[in-house]
Amino acid sequence: MPTVTSRKTTLLRPEEVKSLRLQWFTTTALLGLHIVAVAAVMPWFFSWSGLIMACVGTYVFGTLGINVGYHRLLTHRSFVCPRWLERLLTLLGFCNLQGSSLKWVATHRRHHQHSDEQPDPHSPLVNFVWSHMGWLVTWNSSTDTMEGLGRYAGDLYQDRFHLEMERKQRWIWVCLAHMLLIYGAGMAIGWALAGNIMAGVQLGLSWLVWAVAVRLVFVWHLTWAINSITHLWGYRSFETSDNSRNNWLFGYLGMGEGWHNNHHADQRCAAHGRRWWELDVTYLTILLLQVCGLASRVNKPSVNTDRRVA
Repeated sequence: MPTVTSRKTTLLRPEEVKSLRLQWFTTTALLGLHIVAVAAVMPWFFSWSGLIMACVGTYVFGTLGINVGYHRLLTHRSFVCPRWLERLLTLLGFCNLQGSSLKWVATHRRHHQHSDEQPDPHSPLVNFVWSHMGWLVTWNSSTDTMEGLGRYAGDLYQDRFHLEMERKQRWIWVCLAHMLLIYGAGMAIGWALAGNIMAGVQLGLSWLVWAVAVRLVFVWHLTWAINSITHLWGYRSFETSDNSRNNWLFGYLGMGEGWHNNHHADQRCAAHGRRWWELDVTYLTILLLQVCGLASRVNKPSVNTDRRVA
């Protein structure tokens, strides 16, 4: 097993952060959906269909929307796909309530440019809570202004679709629409099957709790863990200038995103898993798209970045 090394120990928060200026929409959404997700422990809100939809939704919205769409396609351009598919993956990404494609990409690119240095938006070397979710609720001028977005995500800034979704906050309405659609479908099916409107309300709420709130909170913490945990605990296969780690748990739970040291060593590579045990479901999905003729120019591992730890 490769050795675990550590370069840095502590950092201050980015200078651009205004700790007294909260992102109120983000703060309210985080608190509210965590509270709704807790309702999952109540038997009245449970349904097997809701649980199944939460699992399927984790892949459809989380893996396809965030991992494939926001991360490997839009941020790193690890492969090329038709414009309609890029739009579809982006819409799925909106449904995770992790911000617009423009802001997500700008933040992640800044992270890579300054990984585990003070300008990094979410380094755990500040502290774990900051890295995991604290950075989300504070104002950072480097990624929360149009100037910052244009600097770090200039390609998307020039794209009218992504720019309008950010500027007019239309991505939020996409997310809300998918929530209402899931609730409405559950209510209609429950009502039709039982012939009772209350049965419809119950199934609709069950789907809202499980297929929306539980799924959202689960995907949130998976994404945040890549920012926090995989820069603290795990093994290093490559020498990089940051503290990135490959983490077994989040490598598997994160559908390949947790092989984070591999990713930092070769950022544009579509494959994050390198060894046979480093299962990368996201990369397998991209390969499936390639077989179907929906992905091309898939970036393979680069020999030039094969800086393996002894």
